[in-house]
Amino acid sequence: MDRAGLPPRRWVLTGGLTAAAALISGCSAKSAPKRTTAAPEPRPSTPEGAYSRLMEGNKRWVSGSLNHPDRDPDRRELVAQAQDPYGVILACIDSRVPPELLFDTGLGDLYVLRTGGQAVGPVVTGSVEYGPMTGGTPLILVLGHQRCGAIDASYKALRDGDPLPGNLRAIEKALVPAYELTVKDPGADPVDTMIRNQIKVTVEELRANADLAPLVAKGSLAVVGAYYSLDTGQVEVLTGAPTGSASASPSASPSASASASASASASGSASPSPTESASASASASASGSGSASASASASRPESTPAGPSPDAS
Repeated sequence: MDRAGLPPRRWVLTGGLTAAAALISGCSAKSAPKRTTAAPEPRPSTPEGAYSRLMEGNKRWVSGSLNHPDRDPDRRELVAQAQDPYGVILACIDSRVPPELLFDTGLGDLYVLRTGGQAVGPVVTGSVEYGPMTGGTPLILVLGHQRCGAIDASYKALRDGDPLPGNLRAIEKALVPAYELTVKDPGADPVDTMIRNQIKVTVEELRANADLAPLVAKGSLAVVGAYYSLDTGQVEVLTGAPTGSASASPSASPSASASASASASASGSASPSPTESASASASASASGSGSASASASASRPESTPAGPSPDAS
């Protein structure tokens, strides 16, 4: 065969390997993940600053323009020995409502507690208190959400007089004050009304907590109630947005908050908390295991309850 005009085989192999190496190198450079700095911004030290940081993160979540801050090995090393979160989030166990994602936060930014329907009791309340009381965390945010399975199941159980099984009963009892408010004014969608009432009742209870109330009174702590839309990803603030915060959104009317407090107080609680009856009921039902038992036993995937063993998320 005439090989005239063809380059030697060695040249072909060498050139091919060089081109492949260049291609691989170019792809690697383009796909290399961006590293964030260990501390891109100072920690918010006021309720207004912490609230604004969260709401700005939620705006990024809604728009899809995420920063994914503080999620690299540098940040992991920075917070390995000590933490200083700027917020406490009390949310539902629902798999679709991860606070760190929907507020676009990073490692070491938040204390996160998750219970079915934001049900509270001594263990949960103590865990919420930890950040503000030991480290000066300036913000607590109670986050309920659209189509909450735990509240849907509890509403139906209380309405029909058919208690939930097992330790789910503790969640049901903890939600009684929100249910009683809902019965008085159910609105077009009673379950959604109860979700919003539960947020407000929990916020009022935490604000009246004997250890947290002094911090709230002097302005070093804010307790905010918010509702998360599964459909849009947006967080709607219902009550407690700190005055003067850059991202403050309309709060619930004072009358709605007062109604939640008054109804809860009517349950006969001797505690300063207007909804202590919710915690007492949950604690009594758990028989020594407290709300932690209620939260742990409710950690199943969410679905709309259809039978006697509804899903609580």
